[in-house]
Amino acid sequence: MKVEVYADIACPWCRLGTHQFHRAVAAAGAEPTVELVHRPYQLVPDAPEEPRPLMGTVVEMFGPEQAEAMVTEMTRIGAGEGIEYRFDRALAVNTLTAHRLLWLALHEQGAEVQAALATALFDAYFRDGVNIADHGQLTELAERIGLERRRVRDFLATEEGSADVREQTAAARREGVTTVPRFVFGNGELIVGVTSTEALGDALRKAGGR
Repeated sequence: MKVEVYADIACPWCRLGTHQFHRAVAAAGAEPTVELVHRPYQLVPDAPEEPRPLMGTVVEMFGPEQAEAMVTEMTRIGAGEGIEYRFDRALAVNTLTAHRLLWLALHEQGAEVQAALATALFDAYFRDGVNIADHGQLTELAERIGLERRRVRDFLATEEGSADVREQTAAARREGVTTVPRFVFGNGELIVGVTSTEALGDALRKAGGR
């Protein structure tokens, strides 16, 4: 069974939703039969290429009090799910290069490696304060989850995959995708936005005819 998820690495709810999805698959004992394919989406397509502290961006968008309340609540929710959010470390930056790397992983290694890479990218962004647009750091990260170092380095030095990623992102917007994560199941069922492990498990069972 293939499930697609539209997500952005810079989206904390996408981090949470994909984590819950993998938990739901494990609880159902369905790891050998379910693959999660990540489709690109950019919340801020024109985000700068140079990193800056994420909290500065959030404060600019929502004001200091609301920004603090939002990240405190997200950190609390994450901790309850076993996810560590460190918004004080996170660096806001354009996510196109990270999506290109996910594209490469899917096309050359398959959905399982791509899903592992997505988790590593989420942790790098939200926990470790990594600049996920930096080619050197992306190469190190990709190598740790099984991609070949030279291939990744050479790939990132080109524009390979850029047109496809941009077109997939544009197509998602044309199709009305405005909120992520967006899980698309084989039977056509959608789960959009904030969800739970239980809801994702129910959708898996329905899609599998159980």
